[in-house]
Formats: sequence, structure tokens, C-alpha cells
Amino acid sequence: MSRVVVTGKIPKPGLDILRRDGHEVVAWDSEDQQSREQLLEQVRGADALVTLLTEKVDAELLDAAGEQLKVVANVAVGYNNIDVDACSARGVVATNTPGVLTDATADIAMALILMSTRRLGEGERIIRSQTPWQWGMFYLLGSGLQHKTLGVVGLGGIGAATARRAKAFGMNIIYSSRSQAPRELESELGAHRVDMDTLLAESDVLSLHCPYSPSTHHLLSTEQFAAMKNTAHVVNTARGPVIDEAALVEALKSGEIAGAGLDVFEDEPAVHPGLLECENAVLLPHLGSATVETRTAMATLAADNVVAVLAGGEPPTPIR
Repeated sequence: MSRVVVTGKIPKPGLDILRRDGHEVVAWDSEDQQSREQLLEQVRGADALVTLLTEKVDAELLDAAGEQLKVVANVAVGYNNIDVDACSARGVVATNTPGVLTDATADIAMALILMSTRRLGEGERIIRSQTPWQWGMFYLLGSGLQHKTLGVVGLGGIGAATARRAKAFGMNIIYSSRSQAPRELESELGAHRVDMDTLLAESDVLSLHCPYSPSTHHLLSTEQFAAMKNTAHVVNTARGPVIDEAALVEALKSGEIAGAGLDVFEDEPAVHPGLLECENAVLLPHLGSATVETRTAMATLAADNVVAVLAGGEPPTPIR
């Protein structure tokens, strides 16, 4: 019997899969994140770890678990919280949960596009604060999406799903990516690949869907915001540090860009205080995958990865 440690609270179907296979499951059962000291103690003797993106899986944690550790299953598509090289050096398989959260995250991206371009957050704050208002021809004017250009940074699964939604709203699609998208996908979306300079210059809405890595740290900063239209909006459902938040605040306050919609933050859960002062910023608390169906699917896929590795097989979704 293997010892499986679940470092954060996950939906019950994921735990059921692990227990059904006869493993000893030690699960953190609080919505609150445990301290680092608690985490290091909890993982001792684990054969498998099921981790959340809030946990830093580094050499210290892997060593605390012990040499018998075989797999780290991250309940997230992103894995910048995991030192994959440290896992590989110890013969530990690292996995994530791609695919199952594509539609939920694309829905949030599209919601942020609409909220930012139509100034919906501003409107709701006026109603909730009971600020006097009156309908007028020029009151809280936003911008429509029809015939506008969506620029997608990273046309992977979530980027493509967001583009499909935007196309249904009448938008034109361009994208920048490390590699050319399949011809069939480009044809479906009517999309064409451009360099980053062109993407910045031509996008009315720029939506970020790239993984976080040293090469994408502060991918958007002062220089990039200056290259964009002053009517453009930026949406981020990828990872917070892809945007230099201090530079974004300056771009929003100066009118260099028109608005931003963020579901992720550079120092999450902290938010740059300047963003809180920007009426033209829509801010959500990392809700990209936050549906019952999606979070359940993420938990069960992570459990399937653990079960496969402990049985001596290949996991469904290894990181590399």
C-alpha cells in the first residue's frame, strides 16, 4: 500500500479514485492553505503528492518527502510552482491537468473581454455604491467587438478556445506563438500568425495564454504598452508575472491603453495597490477554472496520474 499525500482540499471524486485503489490517503481538509512547516511535515514518507498551485514544490519539499517519492501530481495546467528539474533529478514524475479546464478558462477570458470593453465593472460599482446616475447617450460608453481584432499570445488549447468565442462575437483573430498553429485551426479561426510587434500594434484586445517561464516574465511591460493602441484592452488568464503590474498601472492611469481584465496577479493573492485605484481595470480572484465540473475533472485527472505511476505505468498527462 502506498502513501498518498494531498496537500490541499480537492473534490471528493479525486480522493475516491485514490482510496479505491487501496492507497493510504492523507488529505489536507481545510480551505485555508497550510503553513510551509506543516507542509514539510505532512509530506514525510509520501510515495505520491497531489499538489495545488499554491504549494511550492522544490528541492526542500522533495527531500522532506524522501527517496521513496515517485510522483507529484499538480492539480493545475500551469506548473511554475514545481521545480521540474529537481523532480527529474530524483526520478520523480511530475504531472499536470491540461485540457479539462480549457473551456472554463476561455469562458472567463471572454467574460473579461466583455467586462473591460463594455465597462461593466464600473457600471456595477455605481449601482452597488448607490451613486446617483441617469441614462444618457454618452454615459459609460464602451466599445463593441464586431470587426475588431483579438490578438492571442499563445494559441494553445485555451488560446484557441478563447479565439473561437471571440470569432462568434465578430472579431478578427491574429496570434503570436512559439510555433505555427495547425493549418486546420488557422482556417477554422481565420487566424494568421504575426510577430509580437505586429500583434501589439494591431490588437484591439490582447489576450494572454502563454505559459509562465523566465522568457515570458514581464512579457508586457512599459515598452509593450507604449506600442499598443490607446483604445486597446489587455486580458490575462495565464499567470500573473507575465505582466509587469507596475507598468500596467501607469499605462491604465495615463490612458496609454484603455483597459485591462485580470484573473491572475504578479504576487498572488496580493494585488498591486495601484490597480485597485484604476476604474478601467477589471479584477477577478483567479476564477479561470472555478466551476464544479472543471475542478472535479482536474482532481480526478490528477488522481489518475498518481494511480498510473504507482502501478508502474505511464501517467495520462506527464509534464515532460
